[in-house]
Formats: sequence, structure tokens, C-alpha cells
Amino acid sequence: MKKIITIALFLVATITTAQDQYTKGMQKAFQLWGEGKIMEASNLFERISTAEMDNWLPAYYAAQVNTVASFGEKDKEKLVKQLEKAQEFVDIAKAISPNNPEILVQQAMIHTAYVAFDGATYGMTLSPEVVALYQKALAIDANNPRVVFSKAEWDMGSAKYFGQDTTPYCKEVERSIELFTNFKPESEFHPNWGKDRAEMTLKNCGK
Repeated sequence: MKKIITIALFLVATITTAQDQYTKGMQKAFQLWGEGKIMEASNLFERISTAEMDNWLPAYYAAQVNTVASFGEKDKEKLVKQLEKAQEFVDIAKAISPNNPEILVQQAMIHTAYVAFDGATYGMTLSPEVVALYQKALAIDANNPRVVFSKAEWDMGSAKYFGQDTTPYCKEVERSIELFTNFKPESEFHPNWGKDRAEMTLKNCGK
């Protein structure tokens, strides 16, 4: 009996230590990202992902760091390198957590970064994929604020590109803000971004 208790205590201590390392690692990665150290943040999320093989979050953030850095990038070689890295980690996240609306949004963001860089080259092939990804994400969770807002933002961008009125999508942006207000992430590291951008978008909506 004493041996069993000792083993149990050892396992609890090991799990607690691993959780502490994960928490500290993720916090450090977010700190690096906040300081604009994209490469360092990406590499740390990658290392955590390698250690946490059943956890989709580190791979998700490794993808997101590289995707966000690609918006506004003018150097095609650098952009493609970042987005290929992002795709690599989205694929890892998808393998761990299939049909996850958060990951579907991240995949759509990768495609959007390509389209934003060169709509003439990428728009025809990737735009239908973005639309399909948002439709799939909505079918899984119609009340996920990032799904609702990101789809509305994409629809507004498409409307602007074709010279159409963006006002019809303002209600969805407004609805997303209500969803953001009531949204409770599963943990401190689960996706919880987007509300500030949604509020900014709503201020300029229809203008």
C-alpha cells in the first residue's frame, strides 16, 4: 500500500512539474510575441508543441504568430516562408483537434494573408476555400465570436474589392461583439482574441 501511495505521489508531482513548465513556456512565448520577437516566439511555441503532442494550442499559436506577421509583408520570399511555416503548424493542430472552429479560422487567415498580398495571383483559388472554411466553422459553432467576426470581416473585404456596400455585414460585426463579451475561454491559453479589432471595425462600419 505504501509503495502504491509513493508511486501515486510521484506521478502527481511529475504531472504538476510538466504543467508548470508548459504554463511558464506559454507565458514566455506570449511575452516574446508581445515584444515583437516573432522568430523567438514562433520557435518557443514550436518547442512546446513538440513536447505537448496531444495539445493543439502551441501549434495553433506557432501558426498564428507567423500568419499575423505576414499581413503587410512586402517581401514575397519572406511572406511565403512564414505562411508555409504557419501551414505546417496548422496541419499539426488539425491532426490533434479535427473540426475545431478556432483552427479553421486560423487556416482561413493563412489563405487571407496570401490573398491580401497578391489578390490577382491567389484570389481566384483561395477565396472559395476561405468562404468554405468559414461556412464549416459556423456549422460547428455559430456562436464562436472569432468565427462570426472573421467571416464578417472577410465578407466586408470582398464587398470592398468588388465596390459593393459593406453595411449589410455591420450587424454580424455587432453580433460578434456581443458574443465576445459573453465568451469564456476554456483556459488562460485558449483563443480569446478579436474583440478590440471587432469594436474598431464596427466604428468604421459602412463608411
